[in-house]
Amino acid sequence: MRAVLLAACAAAFALPAQAETVAVSAARLVDTATGKVADRPMVIITDGRIVSVGRQGDAVPAGARQISLPGVTLLPGLIDMHVHLTISPLYGGYTGYQFSDAFWTAIGTRHAKDTLEAGFTTVRNVGSAFYGDVGLREAIEGGFIQGPRIVTAAYSFGATGGHCDETFFPPSMDQKAPYNADSPDEARKSVRTLRKYGAQVIKICATGGVFSRGDAPGAQQMTLDEMKAVAEEAHMAGMKVAAHAHGAPGIKAAILAGIDTIEHASLVDDEGIRLAVQHGTYFGMDIYNTDYTQAEGKKNGVLEENLQKDRDIGEIQRQNFKKSLKAGVKQIYSTDAGVYPHGDNARQFAVMVRYGATPLQAIQAATVNAAQALGQEKDVGRIAVGAYGDLIGVTGDPLADVTVLEHPVFVMKGGQTVKAP
Repeated sequence: MRAVLLAACAAAFALPAQAETVAVSAARLVDTATGKVADRPMVIITDGRIVSVGRQGDAVPAGARQISLPGVTLLPGLIDMHVHLTISPLYGGYTGYQFSDAFWTAIGTRHAKDTLEAGFTTVRNVGSAFYGDVGLREAIEGGFIQGPRIVTAAYSFGATGGHCDETFFPPSMDQKAPYNADSPDEARKSVRTLRKYGAQVIKICATGGVFSRGDAPGAQQMTLDEMKAVAEEAHMAGMKVAAHAHGAPGIKAAILAGIDTIEHASLVDDEGIRLAVQHGTYFGMDIYNTDYTQAEGKKNGVLEENLQKDRDIGEIQRQNFKKSLKAGVKQIYSTDAGVYPHGDNARQFAVMVRYGATPLQAIQAATVNAAQALGQEKDVGRIAVGAYGDLIGVTGDPLADVTVLEHPVFVMKGGQTVKAP
């Protein structure tokens, strides 16, 4: 007890740690909310937060570390709203079962680093077995490994036999997802338990999927009442909800249930688009990854059943992205990284532009829109006073050519340099 009291007294009278200040100057800065470009900006960051956004020539605080980036355009750190850091695309079908359970969290440390170095300073991890994403988040926050800010869902869940269940095994092996919910009460219990152990967002599977066995992506798998129970319970706890939903009936039920973001939205119909606009529901449509899965999936062990489902809906999803964007559905940048290699997250920007988005709309999906969908618009997705000092720098003009975002030359997270030219 005496030692504890002495330590408390020492802490009480210790001088506060000196705040670290860094001044970042560049050729240009993009305001992602408006698309306006400022020349010769200087961003001042103290203790990981932006305290000033001015111009070169303004006073620099004494002792500030200065970073000069001539020829570079600054943007806020990017946000990917649908990743699986503890999944690798190299092991599809049954090939992943050759590894121990802890293997996936271990390789997640590499995936987190690759994602951060690619310029994605915040991600939403929407499904991870064994609470692997929670462990990664804790290790990153503790300074043990490098990675983005992670909003964790831990386990995703749905109906017994659905996309979020274990569907690759015979009955004798009795494999099942631990949080299956086959009634509103079970759904509430799953939300409460996941929150207890570290989930910060809830992810459910409202419909069938592409990479599960024995189901159809378009088939609804959770009832409206079950999804309402999830949304009510999560919102009561201040949490958002994401719903995996490919099929039109499941998409509409999820919107009516109050789900915040619809993931994939591949087979959405006109009524679903109208409901999304009416309710302000976000769509996160992963329209790049089909290119990778069709090129590399068979080699990686993905079953033909799954590759065929991917072929069947890939182009339909892209056309529906174009249609929903034109109708005014709010879009977030969701890539499903883990289905394709981590670190390639920015390849989706070009596909979004090819299917109707302006470069600014594509960038907004990964910045201001994503931040709003997270409920963190004061912290991430913008370069503004009070936000985290999360910056990326690219050469070239991202408002004219979004492919420059695939090769950031500068990445900073919370005022700490991750990558520099």
